[in-house]
Amino acid sequence: MIKLQVIGHLGKDCTTNVVNGKNVINFSVAHSERYKDASGNQKEKTTWVECAYWTDRTAIAPYLKKGQLVFAEGTPEVRGYTKNDGTQGTSLTMRVLSIQLLGGSRGESGNEEAAAASAAGSESDDLPF
Repeated sequence: MIKLQVIGHLGKDCTTNVVNGKNVINFSVAHSERYKDASGNQKEKTTWVECAYWTDRTAIAPYLKKGQLVFAEGTPEVRGYTKNDGTQGTSLTMRVLSIQLLGGSRGESGNEEAAAASAAGSESDDLPF
């Protein structure tokens, strides 16, 4: 099994759907890295991971809002698609096995509700979601 771990900010609010009688929470995570190129110019690269969390524990969904910092772990997959201009593209997707909230969203600090969600966000059998 290949395992992928992602730490990043959500790009938009999650969506919750029911597919074939099972709940799925979909969200996208962005991870940005800053580096200097060969000429010494500052560059930034953002990698997006499209996530699908198949779970009956949907109580975490209200906390998965745009900007929220999360740690997600799961199995990766690369998918091909056709872009609007007709060229081929690829996207990195992950079937999430566990997710943990890592504090407030961008610009928030000391948010008690986000801190409580972060504490409850790690998956374990004794949690309600």
